[in-house]
Amino acid sequence: MRMHSLNSDCGEKVISVSTERSALLESEGHILVLGGPGSGKTTIAIKKAEREISSGFLKSGQRILFLSFARATVARVAEKSRCLIQSEDRQRLEINTYHGFAWNLLRSHGYLLRVGKPIALLPPPEAASRLAEIPSAMRDTEKQRLFDVEGLLHFDLFARITAGLLSRSQSLATIISDAYPIIILDEFQDTNSDEWALIQTLGKRSYLIALADPEQRIYEFRGADPRRIGEFLATYSPRQFDFGSENHRSTGTDILVFGNDLLSGVNKSKTYKDVAVTRYGFYRGRSQHFFVKAAVLEAITRRKKHGPAEWSLAVLVSAKRMMLAVSDYLLMQTDRLPVIHHDVALDAEGPSLSASLIAGLLEGANDSDTIARRLLLDLCSHMRGRSGNNAPPTATLEIVSALSAFIESGKIRGKNRKQLVTDAQQIADKRLRLKFSGDPGDDWLLVRSFLSEASSEHFKQVAEDAKYLRLLRKGAALRARLGELWRSKDGYDGATLAVRDALLQEHFSVATSHWTGVHVMTIHKAKGKEFDEVIIYEGTHQGRIVRQNATESDVAQARLSLRVAITRARLRTTILTPKNDACPFLC
Repeated sequence: MRMHSLNSDCGEKVISVSTERSALLESEGHILVLGGPGSGKTTIAIKKAEREISSGFLKSGQRILFLSFARATVARVAEKSRCLIQSEDRQRLEINTYHGFAWNLLRSHGYLLRVGKPIALLPPPEAASRLAEIPSAMRDTEKQRLFDVEGLLHFDLFARITAGLLSRSQSLATIISDAYPIIILDEFQDTNSDEWALIQTLGKRSYLIALADPEQRIYEFRGADPRRIGEFLATYSPRQFDFGSENHRSTGTDILVFGNDLLSGVNKSKTYKDVAVTRYGFYRGRSQHFFVKAAVLEAITRRKKHGPAEWSLAVLVSAKRMMLAVSDYLLMQTDRLPVIHHDVALDAEGPSLSASLIAGLLEGANDSDTIARRLLLDLCSHMRGRSGNNAPPTATLEIVSALSAFIESGKIRGKNRKQLVTDAQQIADKRLRLKFSGDPGDDWLLVRSFLSEASSEHFKQVAEDAKYLRLLRKGAALRARLGELWRSKDGYDGATLAVRDALLQEHFSVATSHWTGVHVMTIHKAKGKEFDEVIIYEGTHQGRIVRQNATESDVAQARLSLRVAITRARLRTTILTPKNDACPFLC
């Protein structure tokens, strides 16, 4: 039975409101909303918020809180709310990430945990450097020690520390719940134990609306638990609504059908509308990535011919190394194929640490020895942390140890290590003699060139990592901050702190992002995003969807991840898999 529609005046698809959806809008108390990709969970949740706001349920000063994991998801929800909620009511819907919400609380009230002492953020790049030599099994303990002893808060501890704060201060918990009597929890199936603990402290006094799809649970590596939905049911006895396989994202295609069939294995030997599985071979004399670039060019032609003026296309792979290799090839004019400009969803550790090093050089000092010493310290941080959560190679850590000892003793052994010290001194000498132009972009490139011209590969790597700041869309923010310094101080004194702050702001930014053009990212990075077309690319050796010697749990996670990737598309999904060793889920 259809009653009315969720109308939109800004391009949002119209979703008819069934009897069940109407019942959800009228429901009170805790609610659990289940549904697959594109089933309208987010839309009905926003409409529920609009209903509660317009009904007068909220008291003066109260707001409804919408929490999700990724900034991209939050941006999409914010954009969707502008379509579904009148402007005068939107200020009563607060949309944020778990990290953003937690940091707001800890920044204001964290002194309650540290007895008056301040809390300082430990950004991911700096955290990667600090934890590089800590064994994986001991990293969680070290993160807690950094907070307890040094007041440095790792992003992984946000939920845990905030839950502890609210449990310790019942008056603060009451204030927060009074400010947010209704809290919407997006992607609830991905919550880890710390996030679940935080949710339970909030749920003691506020009504919770959990949006979940157990078949999109692809974050078990960070603690997502298949029992979480059952725990929510047992704890809150919520009113349940299940929109099953309703599809409002890729209507008129078989994309969702294919994704669901993949989970049970019935997809093999079937054909699906707007889903293409290509088993590619090998062209002698051409790059191994030739086929994915050809597929991207075909998709671009298709979108320009049939689609609107703005279109979006994502190339999804399963590993970071594969993502970078594909990105590099797309930017090459080779194999008789043109350059394809695109954005890359890079991890920020390497570029951010390189930016801090360059900022230190811009800042400089009164003598070259001080500049060289700082440069070597920053190089050690870059070498330790550029791989993110992956531990650096043992050889790299040995060099870091040798450089750290040199900084203390002035002694170092080994030809290559001595060359690093020589390079650092030569770069420092150049910096001391340098006269800046006052144009932050030009001055940045000049200092970066000192690194790329060095003999050591480690300094060259810093320069190379810095180039990715453009792909991270950090260049404009950095130039703006450095420009402010130059105008106020006629130099770059304070550049390191300015660059650090500019990069840190990105972690809490929820600005709307329009996903247009070509994007390259891992499948996990694509979670919560939507594109007109998706190309899923599996390499012949690296970037396999199912790794060799995968455990049963790994295979199950790979199947869920592939389904998530498939269902990111609105109009068409293409999967490229090697002819001689095709993905077992597809044949």
